[in-house]
Amino acid sequence: MSDSHLELLAQVASLYYEHNLKQEEIAARTGYSRSMISRLLTEAREKGVVEIHINYPLERCLDLEEALQTALGLRMVRVLQRGTLGYAEMLRKLGAMAARLVDELVEQGCKRIGISWGTALYETVSAMRRRNYADTQVYQIIGSAGTLTPETDGPSLARHLAEALGGQYYTIPAPLIVANPALREALLLEPSIARVLKETSTLDLALVGIGSMEPASSSWVRAGYFDAEQASRLSMSGVVGDVCGILFDRAGRLREPELQSRVVGISPQHLQSIPLKMGISAGEMKTLPILGACRAGLVNCLVTDETAALGVLAAFREDLERSK
Repeated sequence: MSDSHLELLAQVASLYYEHNLKQEEIAARTGYSRSMISRLLTEAREKGVVEIHINYPLERCLDLEEALQTALGLRMVRVLQRGTLGYAEMLRKLGAMAARLVDELVEQGCKRIGISWGTALYETVSAMRRRNYADTQVYQIIGSAGTLTPETDGPSLARHLAEALGGQYYTIPAPLIVANPALREALLLEPSIARVLKETSTLDLALVGIGSMEPASSSWVRAGYFDAEQASRLSMSGVVGDVCGILFDRAGRLREPELQSRVVGISPQHLQSIPLKMGISAGEMKTLPILGACRAGLVNCLVTDETAALGVLAAFREDLERSK
């Protein structure tokens, strides 16, 4: 597309969106037909000359934020007031809330960012405003889900986040779980994979989902890594969830070392060492996964909704009573 055509798109878009002229008025001023002005406005949106960003009203539960931060020793907490929102609408608003926090952190100097995969992260990346942080670098930090919808998978999320920030991105060309530890070790020697995973120890910020081990809501089951029976067996053994393929129980103890030895992605030690690990997760089924992830040191910054927040605090108090 020529610079002159881009200039035309910008001129028409400015008259319409910034100067509030009607399409008929723009047509009269520019000499184009009204139908042509309409097509140019559509093209301006499609080509990214115009970006429409909806600022959802995001009501926060400040009392729950303070309670969670104190109870779990978190660095930052955002709790979305859910009210009567359905799950899908709640996730969109949760993503918008997380995106605003990510934007603040990047402005403050978090320029090396890791990202895993999942629906909550997709909503976060989708809500990001276009920026021009050319020095930002985005890294996929776990292997790909493969059979999940591509837009929620790691490579797509890394690319779209980097595009939103105006930076570079780096992906891991491998699945999340392989058949045996020897295959994992061989993959880790591949330069394209080793280079990305080496960088995970020096990230400023990690954006992670918090998965549940309940078969009905497990991303492992949806991705085909487990069947419902395997997930149920892990759940019965005490595993409540995962972050970046790292399994843990309610108390935050890491579990299933054999399975961990087949995961292609950031190590538990590297994830724990990242200054900011933002878990983005919500809903009643994520109560125990959130609690365990925070206790395991895999998350120290949380974006969630009031349903999950209330559940986490109730479970935390229940554990305190049991320990007396």
